Amino acid sequence: MRFLPDAEELTAAVVGLGYVGSCVAAVLAESGMNVIGVDTDHTLIDELEAGHCRFSEAGLPELIAGNLAAGRLRVTTDYEGVSGADVVVVAVGTPAGDRGVLVETQIRAACDELSKHIRAGQLVIVKSTMPPGRTRDLVIPLLEGGGLVCGRDFGLATCPERLSEGVALSELRTFPIVVGGWCEDSGTAAAAFWRRAVGVEVIVVGSLEAAEMVKLADNWWIDHNIALANELAKVCALFEVDVLNVIAAANTIAKGSGNVNILLPSVGVGGSCLTKDPWMVWRTAHERNVDLHTIPAAREVNDSMPHYTAGLIVDELAKLGKKPGEAKVAVLGLAFKNNTGDLRATPTLPVVTALREAGAEVAVFDPLVNADEAEKTFGMRMAASLDEAVSGADCLAVLALHREFEAVDLAALKERVAPSCAVVDGRAYYPRKTIDRLRELGFAYRGIGR
Repeated sequence: MRFLPDAEELTAAVVGLGYVGSCVAAVLAESGMNVIGVDTDHTLIDELEAGHCRFSEAGLPELIAGNLAAGRLRVTTDYEGVSGADVVVVAVGTPAGDRGVLVETQIRAACDELSKHIRAGQLVIVKSTMPPGRTRDLVIPLLEGGGLVCGRDFGLATCPERLSEGVALSELRTFPIVVGGWCEDSGTAAAAFWRRAVGVEVIVVGSLEAAEMVKLADNWWIDHNIALANELAKVCALFEVDVLNVIAAANTIAKGSGNVNILLPSVGVGGSCLTKDPWMVWRTAHERNVDLHTIPAAREVNDSMPHYTAGLIVDELAKLGKKPGEAKVAVLGLAFKNNTGDLRATPTLPVVTALREAGAEVAVFDPLVNADEAEKTFGMRMAASLDEAVSGADCLAVLALHREFEAVDLAALKERVAPSCAVVDGRAYYPRKTIDRLRELGFAYRGIGR
């Protein structure tokens, strides 16, 4: 059965308007498609209709507002409009509990409600991250609860998101999309949909499980690679070698279809994907009596980095003759990565916690993070400005280098801090000329593996 009409204009419903769903809905509407976005969060829908986008993604607020104004995008809490769409994209959150246990609340609720509204001939695309086998074992039975049969009455494909926060819109428009269909007709229809809607390369794999595994394998590799970089940084520090120079040189050798590609060390790994996706693979294998060893090892390494970074800060204070209980530390950048305001699983939280437990006065500031969210996460009020955060500080811990920080006048900054002040670089990756400038101004400098 054909699950995608030949009509010149397609309509789509996006269920779940979190970070991924909002980006997908905006890009589909940008292509000229009529899109209905559905989310059960009334506050989120009210915000979007009022022109406010809570997600920190360059260009996303303007794209959503423009498409809403043009009538190509409509947002609602009502699933009723889903029946009129040609394609339904499921993009609800799929968090994981301890060691990769899928928290099914959102995906179950969405599929239960969808089962009441999907109609014959529709194509359902699951973009939410799922452990291998769970689309088949969980999603399909729920969708069939309304009486329709997958593969006969409606098509279903898995097309997992593989986006990085901060550059998600550009990646949606350029990255290959992986498609795994429940049946050949479903896979063909999903591939045709993405080619028509976004115009990117589509990679069709053999099954739902293959597509699920591709997304998880990507993040397994990234997490493992970062763990390698973090341990390499620790060894480089023993010999006063700059780990960034080592990585740059190591990455020049050809291997396989590309070059060696060691990623960069940092204060730690955070966000909603890298911290859970490898565990989803581990859990899936463990439940089938296969023990995977690289995942726990990499997770342990990356989870240890906030404590390691807090130790570097204490060490630098000691070099300045200051105990933690006598010092103020300004933590600049609270999000889990540069140029995003996302605090989910941010590694800066355990750094701040460790410093406060050691007795330090800690000020926190992030221009991209909502002050209320920061207070909720860190249990303390965020400084109102960069000047307030650094005033009198004995250490500046740069744990996320947003663009807003890149233009800071270092000489003016020096006038605000304590006479003896260290800069600890957790994710700034300052070039040598910036480090030299910091030292010229009288700052001490310490980076991870630098």
